[in-house]
Amino acid sequence: MDYRERISIEPGKRGGKPCIRGLRITVYDILEYLASGMSEEEIVADFPDLTREDIRACLAFAADRERKMVSVPPVV
Repeated sequence: MDYRERISIEPGKRGGKPCIRGLRITVYDILEYLASGMSEEEIVADFPDLTREDIRACLAFAADRERKMVSVPPVV
């Protein structure tokens, strides 16, 4: 999935955090809901403007960001 079609970063919106389709719902909000145990169905029921594809875009965004993180080798 190409999350860039759904996730945008606008400096004046939510402090420049990545948001879903221009809404004020951040990627971090969705990741926290998932981490707390909410299902995709529960999230979509609570936020009718969202779709399952939006949730998957958040996961793809997080995976891509993790992949791009620089690893520092441990000091021995």
